[in-house]
Amino acid sequence: MTPTMTHHRQALALLTLSLAGAAAPAQTSTNLPPLLQDDGALHPAWRVVGYPKKHAELPPTRFEAGTVDGERALKVSTASSYGTLVNGWSGPVPARLQWRWRLDQPLSGARVPVDILSKAGDDAALKVCVMFDHPMERVPFWERTVLRLARGVSGEALPAATLCYLWDSSHPALTEGANPYSRRVRFISLQGRGAPLARWVDESRDVAQDFSRLFADELPQGAQTPRDALPRITTVLIGADSDNTASHSTGWVAGLRWAD
Repeated sequence: MTPTMTHHRQALALLTLSLAGAAAPAQTSTNLPPLLQDDGALHPAWRVVGYPKKHAELPPTRFEAGTVDGERALKVSTASSYGTLVNGWSGPVPARLQWRWRLDQPLSGARVPVDILSKAGDDAALKVCVMFDHPMERVPFWERTVLRLARGVSGEALPAATLCYLWDSSHPALTEGANPYSRRVRFISLQGRGAPLARWVDESRDVAQDFSRLFADELPQGAQTPRDALPRITTVLIGADSDNTASHSTGWVAGLRWAD
């Protein structure tokens, strides 16, 4: 495969990973809008984004208002699908990101093993991601070339750095790494193999600390970079996908917010 063909394939993969937040309308309020309105419907400040249809016809992941164990929450369902629920919140990195989630049905019926560390098995039943306005000059040359190509294909200012928190049933909890398609996306698996199902779990993450650790190789002071020197956040999203493994899953998310 020629370098040009490799660049194009990597650009398409990056486009798939990143396009979700590229055109999200900017939200400048101090906190995230709620996922659900008072009437129980999805809040209009969050929008559903699926796979770019000009490249493939994939069903979108379903994001629905629902009730589980008497609690209103966002229901996230996949069936050989891909999709994100996006809000264009923008600003300096706040203190902590908090939410509650539960996985009722892990990725099941897969045609290949689910494995977030491999391209063939790179699916996630639940994820919460934060995108950053990371300076291009900090991105390694090869990845910078691919990112510029992806931006040219999409016509969007695709993010140069994305941090994702995953619920993964294949690897131990707190597994960390880079997405197998692009190091522009790095992840922490907060809930891993053996995590209890159909039970709410509370999460609270210091996003600045996590970003500084996972992207330490691209920060001028590594893990010691102060919070106010980190790139601004451009987008927050909830996602789930099962397109690579042709599997299905069901989970829930509630109470996503910034906290002191």
